[in-house]
Amino acid sequence: MNVLLPVIWLVDVVWAYRKRFEQLAARFGVLFPHLDERQQRLLMGAEARILGHGGIRAVARAAGASETTVRKGADELEAGEAPLGQVRRPGGGRKKAADLDAGLRPALLALVEPDMRGDPMPPLRWTTKSTRNLAGELTRQGHKVSADTVGDLLREEGFSLQANSKTVEGKQHPDRDAQFRYINEQAKDHIDAGDPVVSVDSKKKELVGQYKNEGREWQPMGDPVQVKTHDFLDREGPGKAIPYGIYDIAANAGWVSVGTDHDTAAFAVASIRRWWHGAGQGDYPRARRLLINADAGGSNGYRTRAWKTELAALAAEPGLEITVSHLPPGHRNGTGLSTDCSVPRSTARFTTPADVAAYLDTYSTEPPDKIKPAC
Repeated sequence: MNVLLPVIWLVDVVWAYRKRFEQLAARFGVLFPHLDERQQRLLMGAEARILGHGGIRAVARAAGASETTVRKGADELEAGEAPLGQVRRPGGGRKKAADLDAGLRPALLALVEPDMRGDPMPPLRWTTKSTRNLAGELTRQGHKVSADTVGDLLREEGFSLQANSKTVEGKQHPDRDAQFRYINEQAKDHIDAGDPVVSVDSKKKELVGQYKNEGREWQPMGDPVQVKTHDFLDREGPGKAIPYGIYDIAANAGWVSVGTDHDTAAFAVASIRRWWHGAGQGDYPRARRLLINADAGGSNGYRTRAWKTELAALAAEPGLEITVSHLPPGHRNGTGLSTDCSVPRSTARFTTPADVAAYLDTYSTEPPDKIKPAC
């Protein structure tokens, strides 16, 4: 009988251990889904301290965790640390991909820069490439990144996911993308060499006077600004304003010539001439070349012979080599300059994030006689 006592005692111990193990496993299974990492660690540490010797190994097996994690929880309880208020300590957790790979962000911006559409001035920019394609190209370049991370980086840089907009007219040229890339490379080459690159465009004509204009401004209640009923040009009044904008890309500065007669090629080139003598020549004293980006129509259109004739005369004056890059049809050429339509036309003004100089051109610019082709 005395021989069986140790065996019975051992069976009781094993049974009690197994029962305790099952209780711990059941408790952890119920509580763990509702606890964060630190709370789980502290709970396991508390159970291990209650069990005493061998408690760390028993709790680790019941919870399916490592003994190191259980021991760390017990040590934290022993040290009496105050609640952190968060799961990880400051600086803990996985680092952001852009922090681990310093070249990731520049590589992404290099991919989307030539393909940006719309107004060249922030705050809103968008790209035609999907995050999945961008992530694939970045991974091919050695920057392992997911599409979600690419989207986060683009949003941090001011990009926005946009739907398609019906802005393109006519047939698309098969080399349209190559044309934009060529213009982009030409602009980079001029800027790197210290030569000016300007974007030109004529803006919306405005009647000057008390005419109706869209937009609202703060006025005393019931006392709006009184304007004319009809928008017919008053021949005896101030006339109309014809803004022609010139945006210096490298200097982030603008020049606006406001004509009062006609929007002709002579007026367009006269505006560029005044910009050159008033600002460009001083900003680029060693310039040998000038690159002009313009849209394909209007007074600076690629078919306008008067535009080419006036530019040739301008190039001969300062001895500049002038190159004109006409953007493909259907593209909106932005100068970063826009009229403020929230005020009556008698007080219309120009707004832009860049520094702007304005010049009032009152000279007559009647349309010239038809210029015959050279050959």
